[in-house]
Amino acid sequence: MLKKYSTLALAGLILVQASVNAVTLTENFSTNPLATGWKIFGETNLFQWDPTNQNLRVTWDSSRANSYFHRSLGTILATNDNFALSFDLRLSDIAIGVNTNKPFTFQIALGFLNLANATNANFIRGSGFQSPNLVELDYFPDSGFGATISPTIISSNQVYANGGFSFPFELTPNDLFHVAMNYTASNQIMKTLMTKNGAAFGPIADVYFGTNFTDFRVDTLAVSSYSDAGQDPGFSGSILAHGVVDNFVVTVPNPPIENLAGGFTNHFWQMQFNSRTNFIYVLERTTDLQAWTTASSTAQGNGGALVLQDTNSILEKAFYRVRADRP
Repeated sequence: MLKKYSTLALAGLILVQASVNAVTLTENFSTNPLATGWKIFGETNLFQWDPTNQNLRVTWDSSRANSYFHRSLGTILATNDNFALSFDLRLSDIAIGVNTNKPFTFQIALGFLNLANATNANFIRGSGFQSPNLVELDYFPDSGFGATISPTIISSNQVYANGGFSFPFELTPNDLFHVAMNYTASNQIMKTLMTKNGAAFGPIADVYFGTNFTDFRVDTLAVSSYSDAGQDPGFSGSILAHGVVDNFVVTVPNPPIENLAGGFTNHFWQMQFNSRTNFIYVLERTTDLQAWTTASSTAQGNGGALVLQDTNSILEKAFYRVRADRP
């Protein structure tokens, strides 16, 4: 029996356009997002779908554990990929220093993360050195240095990209802000454009890599409410904010596995699919959908058709999947 399965299969967000090199996906919250692939990690009451206004109501509360309203991208992004993200944001209120022991500013955040990293107990955003693999927009309300908008990229080895701090730019409550972030692999620069109630807002500083920056791996779109734990006691901040987000548009490269098909060849099962360069593939097999074992040798993606074959003939019912990893 065949089970077509890809650990990185594209699903959930609405596919509105496809080209040779990229797919564009949108989410306007016209239907319940939890029924279309979105999930919540952490404090579930921080995120509520509003069916009347068709948007997502968010509470950013740094007194709570790390919490994410998130959706798989269907791929893994790195420095050599072109990608873009845009969304609408309207805050209704925002307050810092809500914890008197943490009187300074703290961020609200939206963007891309590595889900395995971000849901690990050792992921501590407040420390500044325990939050690898992020590409996001951070906003810090003013606590004496000016309200700061900070497009942020953090590498797998927790090196921050350069630039990205723009101030004083305040996200004033009840105003509608549109954010468009665009990363270009050829020059490794992320540009951010913003509007406020339809008028230009900014400019927002570009983000670029320094000599010590290695690479990142992000696989998930998320609205992030970070815990304020782990900060330097002398500069600790806290935040409580409420608002809505809407109209996500995400452009990413094609999924690493497309046009998946399988069949027997001389009593051996094989899977054929379109691959991408920069990914490594392996065929996996199970008889109980619980424990998976490697069934083929690994193969480097070539940007075209790839075939993986089970090296053992099948004696009983088996299920297969193709695993794609980005080294």
